[in-house]
Amino acid sequence: MATLDTRSLSGANTNGLNDEFIRSSLDALAREHVRVQRALDRVGYPESRQRDQGFATLARIVVGQQVSVAAAASINRKLEALLNHQVTAEAVLAATDSDLRSVGLSRQKTSYLQCLATAEATGQLQVDLLPDRTDAEVVEAITAIKGFGEWSAQMYLMFSLGRTDVWPVGDLAVREGLRRILGLEQRPTLGECRRLGEPYSPHRSAFALLCWRFCDAEPLQ
Repeated sequence: MATLDTRSLSGANTNGLNDEFIRSSLDALAREHVRVQRALDRVGYPESRQRDQGFATLARIVVGQQVSVAAAASINRKLEALLNHQVTAEAVLAATDSDLRSVGLSRQKTSYLQCLATAEATGQLQVDLLPDRTDAEVVEAITAIKGFGEWSAQMYLMFSLGRTDVWPVGDLAVREGLRRILGLEQRPTLGECRRLGEPYSPHRSAFALLCWRFCDAEPLQ
């Protein structure tokens, strides 16, 4: 399979998962996989979803867990206003539980956000050093914090650090999009999705974006 420069896999964010890279990456896959080409013909290229690196983005990941995009956006706006548009560990720790709950955070998410802030403030999590860590090291560092699982760490890898070979098998929309692209009768399990994604390495981040985009389309025949 044709490959691209994948130095961003284990180093700092080189903005690798931008629109140009996504197109080139999917074109490389399409030359080897006819169903990728057919999926691109059906829905077109997905757009990049780049986010800033740092504490504020991890806080947004907490807010966005298990709620709609619209609800997450509303809570984030209120949280930013509460913290005077300085979403930092220090600002979160200075806020009371009732302050944080008042913006729409559940008791559980309030606890998660405070755990994140404590980890940053005490040096348990050194966000500024994550760009220099491997994918596995980033996942280990983030999942060590209460409330952050592998999916949350993978979202940070893809959209903040620009890593190009992330395959978030725990995402239902990725698995459903994969089912539709491959024309499978059943949505693949975690293990099946992990195995089915192997042929698309080292371009799995772009392929995941295509799966998300294809999630609502009809399965390919």
